[in-house]
Amino acid sequence: MNKIIVAGIGPGSFEQMTAAALKALEEADVIIGYTVYADLVRKHFPDKVFITTPMRKEVERCEEAFVQAEAGKTAVLICSGDAGVYGLAGLIFEIGEKHPGTQIVVLPGVTAALSGAALLGAPLIHDFCLISLSDLLTPWEKIVARLHAAAEADFVIVLYNPGSRGRKDHLSKACDILLRYRSPETVCGVTVSIGREGESSRILSLAELKDYQADMFTTVFIGNSQTREAGGKMVTPRGYLYE
Repeated sequence: MNKIIVAGIGPGSFEQMTAAALKALEEADVIIGYTVYADLVRKHFPDKVFITTPMRKEVERCEEAFVQAEAGKTAVLICSGDAGVYGLAGLIFEIGEKHPGTQIVVLPGVTAALSGAALLGAPLIHDFCLISLSDLLTPWEKIVARLHAAAEADFVIVLYNPGSRGRKDHLSKACDILLRYRSPETVCGVTVSIGREGESSRILSLAELKDYQADMFTTVFIGNSQTREAGGKMVTPRGYLYE
């Protein structure tokens, strides 16, 4: 049977790629991905054939994976982070309904929430949720509803896609919503270019976060009512010291 492997390559750092994803890339005939993500691993696999597409060509990328697999190639479709977290695993299965003769295997990766949390300290020790602020595929009204629900439930919240050239004010708007439920001094964190050149992290308050200029390489962490700064790190207690 033909097979497509969908692999998350982590935050872009070769050292943070899972062993399973690394093995898949080593065995691939063709590596397919968004141009930026392909460039992150290209130098490590100079003998491989790379097929890339620009942003917003996700459907074409997945369809190309089936073309390659059905031609007898070992095809690996790569995504940053984890392919099942804002990645292409869902889309490849949807398109795969038209290709019953091709097996799809999803390999896990390290999503930005986890790699960014490690940079900041330990912000995700208790219940948390992930929300993307991109309204390209999700209506802004639904994103707003999710922010209200997560804030009211006192989740630690990780925001993906917090800003871009066309969405410069989405993070500020999100903070306005969260400030209805949380103190301006709520401990928050931002990480930038995780695992890549220019990697950085910073702890700041929710009030300060409202004025932060984020881009598509930024991941935002908003603490819950118990999150605090400990030893210069962002920490959400689980409650072990209070049992």
